[in-house]
Parts: sequence; structure tokens; C-alpha cells
Amino acid sequence: MVHVDFLTTMACKAPFSIDDDLARARFHAGERDFIGLLYRETYETVDATVGRVLRGADRDTVVHDLYFRLLSKPELRRNFSGGSMRSWLATLAHNLAVDFWRRHRRETNLEDRDTPPLVDPVSRLMEERAELNLFVERFRRDGLPEELWPLFQARFVERLDQRETARRLGMPRTTLAYRELRVRRFLRAFLRKRALP
Repeated sequence: MVHVDFLTTMACKAPFSIDDDLARARFHAGERDFIGLLYRETYETVDATVGRVLRGADRDTVVHDLYFRLLSKPELRRNFSGGSMRSWLATLAHNLAVDFWRRHRRETNLEDRDTPPLVDPVSRLMEERAELNLFVERFRRDGLPEELWPLFQARFVERLDQRETARRLGMPRTTLAYRELRVRRFLRAFLRKRALP
């Protein structure tokens, strides 16, 4: 004879995946119970990521602001298109922490030199990488035709040489060179457009 309490406990301890298609669908739908499970599953990762940039109450504020945004902003949830949910949340948490730190830095009096810096060198490097990743994603979304994405990824992000890229993409090197020239033109146009006030 099996007790109902035992079955309930077993159901709660069933393996929980945050990276499968069902989880992504529940996440995009904004199901509160799923967001609660996600919170319990990813809190330590998010907290540790924010903790590399911020301390104390600021750290707690940013961590909980992230989960509040996930609950209240469908457009933010739609930005997740697959892959590792934990990694995506860690990147999002780091970006929010850096934004918070920047606002804090602007609001703090420049003469207040007794305040210890909020960002360590590792976080500074992560900030630079996060900014680069954001730029790359914006360029892909707003400045580059979709058919050129694989070439851009191989040549400019992964920095493969032309031979390896041509082999990977299954195209002649002359075609690759022509398309690479197109990518460079799109990149110049995108940078010029961003530089305009």
C-alpha cells in the first residue's frame, strides 16, 4: 500500500529540466508555478553572478529585480530562444548588475574616494564581454541579413580562417570572400548608424 503523501513527495522530487521544449514553452507563457520552480533552481547561480559585481542590499535588489522582470515582462521572456536557461539568466543577471553599478557610480559623488570599488577585475572583463555580446546580437538582429549569420559567426566571432570557414559552410572560398565583404559593408553601415546622434 502506497500513501498519498509519499506519491506527492515523489512527484516533487521528479527530475526537473529547465532546458527542454516544454520548459521553454512554460517559461514563454509566464506560468507562475514554473517561474517559481525556475527561481528555486537558478537562484544560487544568479546570486553568485550578481555577487561578483555588487554586495549587500544592492545585490539582493538586483537578484530579485531579475525574477520580477521575468514574471512581469513577456518580451524579456521571449528573448530566450533556447540553449541553457541557467547561462542565459546568468548573463542577464550580470548585465543588470553592471547597469545597476553604472547608475550607482553616476549618482555617487566623485569626491567620495572612501567607498570601495564595486567591480573587481574579473567582473570588469565580464562586463566588456557582455557589452560585446550585446553588440553582436544587436548587429545580427538589426544590421545583418539572416543568410550571412553563419559566416559572421565563423569568421568574426569564432575567428576561423577562410579555408576552415569555407569548409564548414560548404562553399567555395571566392564565394566566401565576396560574402565576407558584404558582412564588412553591413558592419560599417551599422556602426555609422549607431554613431549618429
